[in-house]
Amino acid sequence: HSLTVQQHCTVLTCFNSEDTSVVDCHVSFLLSHSHRVFISNLQKEIEKQTGYRSSRKRRSEAQYDYEVYHSLEEIQSWMFETNQTHPDLVDMFSVGKSYEGRPLYVLQLGKRSRPQKKAVWIDCGVHAREWIGPAFCQWFVKEAISSYQYDSVMTRLLDQLNFYVMPVFNVDGYRFSWTTDRFWRKTRSKNHKFHCRGVDANRNWKVKWCDEGASSHPCDDTYCGPYPESEPEVKAVAKFLRKHKKRIKAYISIHAYAQMLLYPYSYKYATIPNFSCVESAAQNAVTALYSAYGVRYRYGPASTTLYVSSGSSIDWAYRNGIPYAFAFELRDTGYFGFLLPESLINPTCTETMRAVKAIASGLLKKCETDRDRFPYI
Repeated sequence: HSLTVQQHCTVLTCFNSEDTSVVDCHVSFLLSHSHRVFISNLQKEIEKQTGYRSSRKRRSEAQYDYEVYHSLEEIQSWMFETNQTHPDLVDMFSVGKSYEGRPLYVLQLGKRSRPQKKAVWIDCGVHAREWIGPAFCQWFVKEAISSYQYDSVMTRLLDQLNFYVMPVFNVDGYRFSWTTDRFWRKTRSKNHKFHCRGVDANRNWKVKWCDEGASSHPCDDTYCGPYPESEPEVKAVAKFLRKHKKRIKAYISIHAYAQMLLYPYSYKYATIPNFSCVESAAQNAVTALYSAYGVRYRYGPASTTLYVSSGSSIDWAYRNGIPYAFAFELRDTGYFGFLLPESLINPTCTETMRAVKAIASGLLKKCETDRDRFPYI
């Protein structure tokens, strides 16, 4: 039988061949009434990325290959090792446990200079199938550590800021996307009334929860969950951010795909109070990203630039006093979609690195327009 999944106007068609254990798929793109096949053998493309590479290449941090995708187990081992080898710059901790009981690890990066440093939060892998996300978070950590004391911008950032980096937010879903369903998006929590599992971790935040752009049906990809923060992963991160919200000045969430840099609001078309500061930060970030390979990103409020969605993490972060809240949608614009080839990890992460450094550098300067908008009374 055939199965058709529609996401970002990409249609995935799968047919069971005579041997029922094999599923042949091809990806086509909907263009008005005509079909164009982009990937004729999807299974082969998927296998390229779950890879039959030597495990040595993947393990020790010194030989760790940042230009391939890594399983959850490999990422967690890498985190432990990074933590052990760089005690001066790295601190590893867990903010809680996932639905299936896995620890939710975060790496804190920064020179231990003074206790109350401003901080930046970066999470990746909120949606399981967006593998370029965790690849970027690892790239960011590698670049930060290796360029400290060599690159003046990075040195200044790590001296003056702390970075909280969560390489895999949705650990259960990410593991499931490696073992079972490459296109899985949600968490893996069970629903009592339906057989369908999982909640969209970017529709489960306590801000305009389950309104427009979210589904109340457990079988949908944008299911908002039974109640806000029902997902232990969302609850744990929200608790951590709440606890440190006075210090956290920027929240950055890495997604794919669309080549966009989005900021609040997601749930409505209104303009945020500090729009000029946020827009200027976004413009600088997109310009920095463009300078690497000439890749153009659109930027703007999520609602008008991408689509309206309620219960998103950027709206929640902004509502909770974090003045700069961004969601990146990394490469590409639909040709490979979620199956971004490993050969594009390096350029994608290199350009995104420039954008994130630009946002972080901006936090060290005062944005003048903030004072015009919020006069001291």
